[in-house]
Amino acid sequence: MSVSTQRALVWFRRDLRDYDHAALYQALKSSQEVYCTFIFDTEILDQLPDKADRRIEFIWESVRELKLALQQQGADLIVRHGAASIEIPRLAKDLDVAAVFANHDYEPAAIRRDASVADSLIHAGIEFHSFKDQVIFERDEVLTQTGKPYGVFTPYKNAWLKKLDGFYLQPYPVDRYIAHLARWKTAELPSLESMGFKRTNLGSMKLPTGMSGAQRLFEDFIERMPMYQAARDFPAIKGPSYLSMHLRFGTISIRQLARTAWHMGGADAETWLSELIWRDFYFQILHHHPHIAEGHAYKAEFDKLPFPNNETLFQAWCNGRTGYPLVDAAMRQLNQTGWMHNRLRMVTASFLVKDLLIDWRRGEHYFADKLLDFDFSANNGGWQWAASTGCDAQPWFRIFNPVTQSEKFDAEGKFIRKYIPELAACNQKEIHAPWLMPSLRQQELGITIGKDYPMPIVDHATQRVRILALYKQASAAPA
Repeated sequence: MSVSTQRALVWFRRDLRDYDHAALYQALKSSQEVYCTFIFDTEILDQLPDKADRRIEFIWESVRELKLALQQQGADLIVRHGAASIEIPRLAKDLDVAAVFANHDYEPAAIRRDASVADSLIHAGIEFHSFKDQVIFERDEVLTQTGKPYGVFTPYKNAWLKKLDGFYLQPYPVDRYIAHLARWKTAELPSLESMGFKRTNLGSMKLPTGMSGAQRLFEDFIERMPMYQAARDFPAIKGPSYLSMHLRFGTISIRQLARTAWHMGGADAETWLSELIWRDFYFQILHHHPHIAEGHAYKAEFDKLPFPNNETLFQAWCNGRTGYPLVDAAMRQLNQTGWMHNRLRMVTASFLVKDLLIDWRRGEHYFADKLLDFDFSANNGGWQWAASTGCDAQPWFRIFNPVTQSEKFDAEGKFIRKYIPELAACNQKEIHAPWLMPSLRQQELGITIGKDYPMPIVDHATQRVRILALYKQASAAPA
C-alpha cells in the first residue's frame, strides 16, 4: 500500500489497543498528523434489550484505558455517542483529514456500515482504507488446491499451518511512528449513564478489562499452557485462557497470541493454537457462506427441521431449571457472569436441540444476548456444530448424554455445587442424577427433588428416539 497524507483519522472498533494495530500503524506511517476516534454506535447499542449489559461496560472501561494511553503520548481519543455512519464522515470533515483508516470487520451489518461510510467519505473527497487485523488469515487467503473454500476444519487447519510463517505473525511497529499522533486534547469520555446504560457486576468478576487486563490474563495463561490439554475440558479447573472477550474487542493482538503458541510448540501449545485457527475458520465460512448470517443452516437439507419448539421447555433451559444439573449449572453461570466454559457450550447446545427439540436458532440468539465474548461467526459455528446443521458438524446421530457428560467432566460435582447450591449436600455420585436418590436419602439431605430442585423436564432416552427420527426424515428427503 502506498498512501501519503498530511492528516488522517484512525477509527477504532473491535481493536481497542495502541500496539500491534494494523490501521493505526498504516496511518502513522503514511501521515504527518493522526487523530484517533471511537464511536459508541447507536445503530448497535439501540438494539440491545438489556441496558445493564456487561459488554458495554467492558468496552467503556477498555476505551477509557485506550484514551489514557493515547493521552500519555500527548494525543487523545475522540469518543462520540451516535450513529457511526454519520459521525465518522462528519468528524473526518471537521478535522479536515485526507483519509480514514480502520481494520476489517467481517460481519454483514458491519460490512454494510463500512460501505456506507466509505461512500460518504468518497463523496467528500476523503479516502477510506481498511486492513486485516483481527485474524491471521482471512477471506480467500487459505483455499483448497482447486481454489475453493474449505468446509472441513482439519484440512483447513493443515493448509493454514502450511501457509504460516514468521511474516504473518510480525507485530506492527506502531511505536516507530508514534510521534505522528496529533498533539491535542479533546472532550472527556461520555459516561455509561449518559448513553442510557447501567453498571453491572463486571467489577466483581475476575475479568480485568482493557489492554492491561488482557496482558495479565495472557501472562497467567502462559504459565498454565503446559497443562492446557489436560485441563481445558473441565469447568471446575482453571484451564482456559479466558481471553475470548479480549480477542473479541481487540484489547490483545491475535498475532501476539499465535506467535507465542507457534514458538512455544509442544502438544499443549499446538492444541491452543488450533483453537485460534477455529476463529479464522469460522470467519472465512461467514465470508464464503453469508446466508448463515440470515438465519439459514449451512446444510440446506437441515434448514427447516420441524422442531416442536416447546416454549415451557425453552424457558426452563434459559433459567437453568431443566433438572439436569450440569446443564443447569452452565446456564446459571451464563446468566450470572456472561461467560460459559467451552465444553459446557457444547453440552447445553446439544441438550437444547437434541433433548428439548428446540430450534438451534433460539439458543444461538440467547447466547448472542448473554455472552460477553459473543462473536457472530464463532457463535453461529458452534451452534450449527452442535445441531449438526453446520460445516464439519457433529453427525446428527451423535447425541450428548447430559448425565454422562456430567460424570466425565465434573466428576466430583465441584462446578455443579458452585452454581446449584441446593444440591451441595449430594455426594459425587448423586449429584449428576439427583432424581434417582431414594426419598429417605432426600430427607436425610434436606432436599426434595421436584420441589427444591426440579425433576428432569424430559427423559433423555425418549427424546433421543424423537430427535433421531426428525433428522433421519430430513436427511432422507429429496433435495
